[in-house]
Amino acid sequence: MNLFSRKFRPTEEAEPGRPKEVKQILEEQIDMSMKEFNRSNSGLFMSAFTAGLEIGFSVLFMGTIFTLFGDLVSPEVLKIMLALCYPLGFIFVIIGRSELFTEHTALAILPVLNGSIKLKFIFKLWGLVYSGNLIGGFIFSFMIAKIGPAVGFIDESVFYHLAHEMTDYHWEVILLSALLAGWMMGLLGWLVTSSQETISRILMIGMVTSIIGMAGLHHCIVGSIEVFSGMITSEDITFMDYLKFQFWATVGNAIGGTVFVAVLKFSHVRFNS
Repeated sequence: MNLFSRKFRPTEEAEPGRPKEVKQILEEQIDMSMKEFNRSNSGLFMSAFTAGLEIGFSVLFMGTIFTLFGDLVSPEVLKIMLALCYPLGFIFVIIGRSELFTEHTALAILPVLNGSIKLKFIFKLWGLVYSGNLIGGFIFSFMIAKIGPAVGFIDESVFYHLAHEMTDYHWEVILLSALLAGWMMGLLGWLVTSSQETISRILMIGMVTSIIGMAGLHHCIVGSIEVFSGMITSEDITFMDYLKFQFWATVGNAIGGTVFVAVLKFSHVRFNS
């Protein structure tokens, strides 16, 4: 059963080759968010579960490249190579229209800001998307942790390295790093909405997420797969390491998307309309 039945007027289509107005982008984002609130719980969860599986291909790609070239190139070159692998899963998820928590941190809050949705319903939506993403990611972690070393395309030590890169920080560093990542993911959703062609959307996804990867910023869904894979393959990554990472990365991503994108963009449009 749908949570809401309120209908919005269709947003006007931008002329081909002409940039969308900022007000139109906001209207489209609110319309997209309302469609998610109106989906069935099972449909939303399955879409999020699918996203959790699909985004794992970023980790698979990074692990494979690390295994193949880790001993052949300098650490700086390897970091760039891994950053270029990072967007793969995001392209699968965003272009394939699956639901990702770090997109919803900014997207879902917009109907609250314009008074269409009560705040309590946000947590239900986030809970469905977040749990679906994590469960899908856990399953993907088990798959690559078993298959990767057995087939030989990912060395088991790589899982420890990727996980260690996410967990070897104090909580405040993880929080602020995740805030920046959530901010960028919220901006990515805004940029994807403003784009009118699939190619331009893929370029936007590649540009933004590769920066997140190159800077080593903390993303609570991709990072969950990295750290969980390290935890189940190495005794040096503990369950407490996973919990510390996951909690602070989630909080930071949520703050970055809601405050620095949704609230600021909404205020910018409303105060200038």
